[in-house]
This record gives sequence, C-alpha cells and structure tokens, in this order.
Amino acid sequence: MATGERDNNGVRKLDAKRLSAAPSLSNDSQAGQDNSNPDYYPSSENIKRPSTVEDEQRVKNLLKEILAYRETNVSSWIVESKVKNLCAAYKCLLKTHRDGVLKVLASDHAVDHQMVCKAATSLIHIEQKHENESNRRQIMKAEEWLKNLLTPQYSWLFIHMGRLERGVKFLVDLRTDILAVISEMDVEDPAMVPMQQLNLTLREMLSLWFSVGFLNLERITWRSPCEMLQKISEYEAVHPVRNWTDLKRRVGLYRRCFVYTHSSMPDEPLVVLHTALSDEIARSMKGIVSATSRMSVDASACPGMLLDTHTEDPSCVKAAIFYSITSTQKGLQGIELGNYLIKRVVRELQAEFPLVSKFSSLSPIPSFRFWLVERLKTAEKGQRGVLTAEEAEQLRSHLQTDTLWSELKQLFKTNGWVSDSKLVSLLEVPLMRLCAGYLYLEKRRGYALDSVANFHLRNGAVMWRLNWQADLSARGLGNSCGIMVNYRYFLEDTETNSRAYIEKQHVAASDAVRQLATEARDLKETITSKM
Repeated sequence: MATGERDNNGVRKLDAKRLSAAPSLSNDSQAGQDNSNPDYYPSSENIKRPSTVEDEQRVKNLLKEILAYRETNVSSWIVESKVKNLCAAYKCLLKTHRDGVLKVLASDHAVDHQMVCKAATSLIHIEQKHENESNRRQIMKAEEWLKNLLTPQYSWLFIHMGRLERGVKFLVDLRTDILAVISEMDVEDPAMVPMQQLNLTLREMLSLWFSVGFLNLERITWRSPCEMLQKISEYEAVHPVRNWTDLKRRVGLYRRCFVYTHSSMPDEPLVVLHTALSDEIARSMKGIVSATSRMSVDASACPGMLLDTHTEDPSCVKAAIFYSITSTQKGLQGIELGNYLIKRVVRELQAEFPLVSKFSSLSPIPSFRFWLVERLKTAEKGQRGVLTAEEAEQLRSHLQTDTLWSELKQLFKTNGWVSDSKLVSLLEVPLMRLCAGYLYLEKRRGYALDSVANFHLRNGAVMWRLNWQADLSARGLGNSCGIMVNYRYFLEDTETNSRAYIEKQHVAASDAVRQLATEARDLKETITSKM
C-alpha cells in the first residue's frame, strides 16, 4: 500500500504497535529489529492504526531534540538518522496531528526575537566605537551572529531533510500540508503569521532547489516508462484522460508531451505540457483532433485511428498549440516552472520543425460559469448590465418565461441549454461578450482575475481569440459554457508584453477581444447610469 493511503472511512492505515518515545540510531529496516525498543520508529508502510495525541507529542519531542543539535558538534550521521526517523514518524500521523506538529514547528522553532534584539543592540554598540581594525573584526563577527539568529531554526532542519533519500519530495509534500493548514486558519489567529513565515521559508528554499538550471526536460512518448505514463494520466487536470487509447493519442503522432523532472525526484513529473502540432491555430478541442487527421499521411487508409507506422510530415507543421499545462505538486505552488517549460518547449519545437511560426494556447476559463451565475443573481435583484433589452426579450420569448434570470441560472447550472440549438444561437453573442469582459476587465489586485489568463499574460502572451463551443465536454461546459480562449505567443513581443503586464498591469489583447470587452463595459455603464 502506498504511503499515506487511507481506508474507506478516511483513516490512515497504521500498525498495531505504538510509536515509541525516541528514534533509533540504527537503520530501522534492519532484519530482526525489536519493535518494543523505545528508540524505534516504525516506517509508515508498517503502521496499521490511527495515530494518537501521544504519537503527536512524541514527534514534537523528537523535533525539539533534533533542533537542539544545531549548536553542537554532534555527527551529521546521527542528526540525519534522527531526521529520517522524524520524517517516517510524521508521515504516520493523521492530518489533525500533523497540523499540531506544524504549528509547534512554526511557533516554537522559528526566530528567537529576544536573541535578535540582543544581537542587534550589541552590533549598534560596537559600531558606535572608534573605528579600527579590531573594531571592524568585531562588527563582522556581530553581523554574522545576527544573520544566524535571523535564520529560522527550522531552516537548518529542512537542509538536513533535503539530504535524505527522497527528502526533497518529503519537503514538497510538507509544504502541501503547510498550505492546507494556512487555508483553514482564521486570519486573526495568532498562529497565522508564524505559519506564513514557515511557508515562506520553505518556499524560498524550494525555489532555489527547483530553479530551472536544476530541472531536466523529458519528452514523454508511448515508449516512456509505464509508471511515468500512469502519472501523466493521473495528474492531468485540464482534459482528463479517458483511457489508455486516449493517452496513446496524446503522446503520439503530431503531439508532444514534455515534462520537467528533478534529479531528487526523477520519477515525478513536476510540470506537464501537452502540445498539439497543427497547420493552423485550433479553435476547439475537436479542431486539434481534426488537424492531426488532416496532416496524417495515412489518415485516409485508417480513418479515426493513429498507428505507430504513421510518420509526421514536418512541412505540414506551421503551428503549435499548448492545450494543457499542469503543475503536479501542490507543494511547489508559487514557484515558477510552467512559464520556463513553455519557453523551453518553444525552442525544442523550433529546432525540430523549422516551419513552425505560430505558438498559441487553447485554454480553459475555469471560473467563468461561476462568475456568470453570480452576475445573473445580481440581475435578478434588479442590477442589470448582463443582456441588452433586445436579447432579454428574445430569450423570454423563446423560453416562454417571466423569470428569465432564474431560468438562465438553472440552465447554466445543468447545461440544459446546450441541447436547444435555437437557445445556443441566442446565447452566443451575449456569452461571448460577457466572457471577454470577464477575462479582460475583471481584476484581482490589478491583475487578471482568471488564473489561466494571469499565467499566460505574465508569460508575455496576447489574449488573442475567444472560441465559441470549443469544449463541449462536461468539464468544458461546467467551466465556461464551452468557451475557450487562445493566448497567442508572438515571440518577438513576449518580453515586452510580460514587463508591461507585471509592472503596469497592461493586458495585451487583440482588437477583437478588446471590442467585445468594450461592449460589455459600455452595456453595464449605460444601464447603470439609467438606474
């Protein structure tokens, strides 16, 4: 059973043995190990019972014991042996007990503020003395002391954890737990600031370890290890993989799947980018599939099926469409990897296909339908700006209802409107206008509210084209009523666009998108001014 797996009741499977009071200095995988030894911590794979408050306290005690070694000359072998046992014991804890350990780590093993103030005062006194060679040496020594004190105690622990086999993966998962704790805390909770500092410290450390120079680019094909293919399938967050045939297509003819891996986590894809090669920028997911068929030299012989014997014709490839990018590790949230992967893949494709000149995403709009339903709720309360008078009248007439807003809310929640071709036609103009307004005008702290838009705009892309009925899957309809958007990468302008967005919050968009967004804004302002 995999580490951390739970039974049907959500209980982590643990051993009948209790966790012992302290770790062993010997290898806990040794044959014949006496589990009754109070210095023994069983590995999480051997645990078959829920953890207890006593287990949580033992982990806290071990944590305190290990951190007490910071200022000693104890052998690093001893320290790392105990750290290994700490990691194993932590993984055996249920979430409630893990949260307790993390809160103690954040509050009791951070920066000693009293010592920092003392060191700062000492440094000031030294600097006020008459400057000489001896005084300069004292200043440097005092500065070094202050620097060490300003470094949280747990930074030292994280360094030792990172040296363990799969220790980096443990730290990535640990940050996942930290983020979960923070998301559940009240902003007024006194423990919030220490937890945020813990998160920031670990994020900065992971940012260094996962800088692009330490990452490996791998192309995934049908001949890649089965374990990697399985993870590619499981991690896919944008367009779920239906079966092995679907996965084979995504890594096959006129497709490219690239991942970033790290030497410390060689079997874990960190970021996955699926790219479709085409003769034009696709408007829909069906357009990607049809482009592959159109470009396949043997498509007429085997319609609808791609075989290994097919070959690609590089002269047909004029465009590359990034239709799915997934960050697989929640613990790496906030660490830029996806943007570097896209830029690296662009270089790889240019080298392989000299004629490719068009780069674009075909992106989902994850929260548009939710935003739309909220707008309909405000319209229901009398705040208009969603539809023109003519659009509203046409929809009332077709739906034969006096409660238009309530009816539309229900239709969008159930996707019932899709099966009515007349209704689809009536909704196309208002939904495209509203979607453009949502993407282009709605902001959070000055940047695009939509997370996918924010990602590509930061990367230097242009909000280029909205596509009606681009993804009619249940997920596509649930996200954005089937609308998708192309973010176009004009390579010569990406740096300029990126800087303008990051520094001045300027959204680069095509004339068509801006026109639709302007219509949405003008409609809202016109109706508001009449109220």
